[in-house]
Amino acid sequence: MSGPARRRFLRHPAQIVVLGFAAAIAVGTVLLLLPLSRTGPGGASVLEAFFTATSAVCVTGLVVVDTPTYWSGFGEAVILGLIQVGGLGIMTLASLLGLLVSRRMGLQARLTAAAETKAVGLGDVRSVIKGVLVFTLLFEAVTAVALTLRFWLGYDESLGRAGYLGVFHSVSAFNNAGFALWSDSLTRFVGDPWICLPIAGAVISGGLGFPVILEIRRQLRRTSQRRRSWSLHLKLTVVATAALLVLGTIFVTATEWNNPATLGALDTPGRLLAGFFQAVMPRTAGFNTLDYGQMEDGTLLGTIILMFIGGGSAGTAGGIKVTTFVILFFAVYAEVRGESNVDAFDRRIDDRAVRQALTVVLLSIAAVVSATVVLIEITALSTEQVLFEAVSAFATVGLSTGVTADLPGAAQVILVGLMFLGRLGPITLVSALALRERKRLYELPEGRPIIG
Repeated sequence: MSGPARRRFLRHPAQIVVLGFAAAIAVGTVLLLLPLSRTGPGGASVLEAFFTATSAVCVTGLVVVDTPTYWSGFGEAVILGLIQVGGLGIMTLASLLGLLVSRRMGLQARLTAAAETKAVGLGDVRSVIKGVLVFTLLFEAVTAVALTLRFWLGYDESLGRAGYLGVFHSVSAFNNAGFALWSDSLTRFVGDPWICLPIAGAVISGGLGFPVILEIRRQLRRTSQRRRSWSLHLKLTVVATAALLVLGTIFVTATEWNNPATLGALDTPGRLLAGFFQAVMPRTAGFNTLDYGQMEDGTLLGTIILMFIGGGSAGTAGGIKVTTFVILFFAVYAEVRGESNVDAFDRRIDDRAVRQALTVVLLSIAAVVSATVVLIEITALSTEQVLFEAVSAFATVGLSTGVTADLPGAAQVILVGLMFLGRLGPITLVSALALRERKRLYELPEGRPIIG
């Protein structure tokens, strides 16, 4: 490809994002194909290496082989590195794309964006990258220390092994990846708050997003009077996250309370802890302390909804993002009330933001439904199982009812495509829509089609 042609092809930053993640997956696949990466004789198959590399870079957590028994120490280190690259990459690139979009706006729009997104505003690229790196390493280090001490003192692991387990699971948790070094994920720790709560805290922190965490830090440094001036993005993300965590905990705990295969076998404190943990993980980390294959149908459906919504923007979580969901909620609320503007927390939400949210949701639904239909045709699984796998892949969650490894190769390739699309699709789509914004010099006559 010639120089001018290459520049035209890469003129949009979203293309660079896609190519960067594709390159990381390719490198990871090659490393996992090495015989050194596997415990048994020979190397992994191309599909096994490709699926695992994609799941790690896209911080999903779905697996087609058992991570602790199939991969060697070198293979686990490769997976850990891919998770870190994927998590740092998506936070950095999402924040930088937000910065680029704000700079491509007019001056008035830029000032408004700076006021409403105090975390990024009109800062420079270096400060964004430094902030993401410090933010990531700090949370991972705190979680790693807590887990290391618990594994060392509470489970008689050697200090070296405890440190390795602590680091691996802290990185996996903060980046919402969900890779675990036990074949049953974290089910053996279902009643241990010293394991479950640090991991849940890391998942929530990574899922909130870098702009939210940075603004919270700035707000805490201010006086109590000024601390109330939260940006709209911070309010939407924090309120929606808290509401989904509370409602998710109540829902999972209530629906599984008497299920002997899940919560029914635990005491009351254990049930509450497990219910909370299972409400956090669909945000989107693939750890589990209960067997999803044994859950009630209603619980699986509720989990699918939580997975599809996902976490915060410019964070390690996937899904359509909580801000997208809440904006559409307020749009419906305004329409029901007959109001012409969409308002939230004493702010008017721009019409273009509402259209972008609607676009992301409808295209995401189209991707999940299309993949689900194909998967149903090529597998013998139930619609519920297939839909759960498809949403888990697209929302980069990693939860499974235990059927991923048994899927035919074609179905696993479809899941790979969903993971890649779900990880990069929403952020690249929204940035592309924002950068293509232009004003038309004329308007067409208004039409009023019949709705409903």
